Amino acid sequence: MTDSRFPARRMRRLRAQDALRDMVRENQLTVKDLIYPVFVLPGSGQRESVPSMPGVERLSVDELLKDAAHWVGLGIPALALFPVTPMDLKTECAKEAYNPDGLAQTAMREIKKAFPQLLLMSDVALDPFTSHGQDGLVNDDGYVMNDETVEVLVKQALSHADAGADIIAPSDMMDGRIGAIRNALEEAGHINTTIMAYSAKYASSYYGPFRDAVGSAANIKGGNKKTYQMDPANSDEAIHEIRLDLEEGADMVMVKPGMPYLDIVRRCKQELEVPTFAYQVSGEYAMHQAAFANGWLNEDEVVLESLLAFKRAGADGILTYFAPKAAELLTKS
Repeated sequence: MTDSRFPARRMRRLRAQDALRDMVRENQLTVKDLIYPVFVLPGSGQRESVPSMPGVERLSVDELLKDAAHWVGLGIPALALFPVTPMDLKTECAKEAYNPDGLAQTAMREIKKAFPQLLLMSDVALDPFTSHGQDGLVNDDGYVMNDETVEVLVKQALSHADAGADIIAPSDMMDGRIGAIRNALEEAGHINTTIMAYSAKYASSYYGPFRDAVGSAANIKGGNKKTYQMDPANSDEAIHEIRLDLEEGADMVMVKPGMPYLDIVRRCKQELEVPTFAYQVSGEYAMHQAAFANGWLNEDEVVLESLLAFKRAGADGILTYFAPKAAELLTKS
């Protein structure tokens, strides 16, 4: 038997040349892996920078369409839309969430008209539309009610499907909402509308810049979402949540946040063998940008390395605010 110890086995042999490293590379990051989250503003001709997310802008629909031409040209296959709802349209019952002429619905119709090949992922959750900033309807004791919230989420999901959403992505973490939405989509004839369930969404402290971007930080007023989002200490519970969503009709599942929870991505892919996605959230993006601005990290190299980590963990796709930057870098390589 051939001795597989040193020097018969030199692990560095396969690292000695670029072509060899490419040939034996286990995971590959491509533009097709990227989903770009975008923030949509009312009005026209509107562009607003998000201070806590350097390089990210809130865009009115007309401006979004201009930029979308560039993103499509880079090969980015999908956008995830997040509307910035004016304060005067936020209510306790979140009725603006399912307005057929609402901001998200209007944006979807316009984008699909201009770029029919571009996949649109819609956020199904009530926090951008509630006056209290929670993801659901709240009772007199301040508790987020489950079943009553699901009824509104179904209306929201149907309005998104009617507007042209390809992927419905419930991010609320209410129990039973996937089954209710799947049944409603089937009954309405949206049989090919897919569901990407935020199945393992943790009550994380990494979401702060996102809440600034969509304007919900002021509404929640120091509250938290621990009664419905997952405890960061739990792993087995995540797999249980994911299994339930799959049984209810989810086509794909999401782990959020991303990099601090890559162990959950790995467990999901290995144990359940289903299409698994992860979200490199606003806090992750903001930390990277701060390091880049201070010259502590090499931006180009770290952006690609951070995204490759998701692929190595088992993610089939990644929601990331670095999507345009990564696409440009991947196109050059």
